[in-house]
Amino acid sequence: MDHQEMVALIRNGVSRPGGVWADLGAGTGNFTWALAELLGPQATVYAPDRDGAAITAQRERIQRQPPAARVIPRQADVTHPLDLPPLDGLLLANLLHFVRDQASLLQHVVGHLPPAGQLLLVEYEQRLPIPWVPFPVPFARFSALAVAAGFGSPRQVGTRRSPSSGRVLYAAAAGRA
Repeated sequence: MDHQEMVALIRNGVSRPGGVWADLGAGTGNFTWALAELLGPQATVYAPDRDGAAITAQRERIQRQPPAARVIPRQADVTHPLDLPPLDGLLLANLLHFVRDQASLLQHVVGHLPPAGQLLLVEYEQRLPIPWVPFPVPFARFSALAVAAGFGSPRQVGTRRSPSSGRVLYAAAAGRA
């Protein structure tokens, strides 16, 4: 999926420009850059990932291809307490399917958002585990997990077919309840 396809996938989950967001499990920053484009130059996006090589790649990418918003890479395991400022939104793009205890992670991250805060998720509409999606999170499962964690009912805001696997990716947004 190229940059513009990522932007299109999450566009309807970003209600307004600016603010402070975090892209948890940001990897090398593909969805971070898409989010930054939608949020614009007044925004800050924290981009934690536990992989030091991914953080290095983000820093190099900032020099080579400056993002539309301020991006702050941080090495951190998102399943542990995070040192983040108050946030307006959280992006979890292709993260939740790597986490065995998804309910605990969502309960953990809801505390980083104010009552009007936004959670934006990108996941595969996949029900059975496969090597690159070990703990699938189809939309119906995410909806139940999100509500149980303290978010409002999620809405699907986009879908795209993965060019590499042919599987459908969806984007969903949920406000903090």
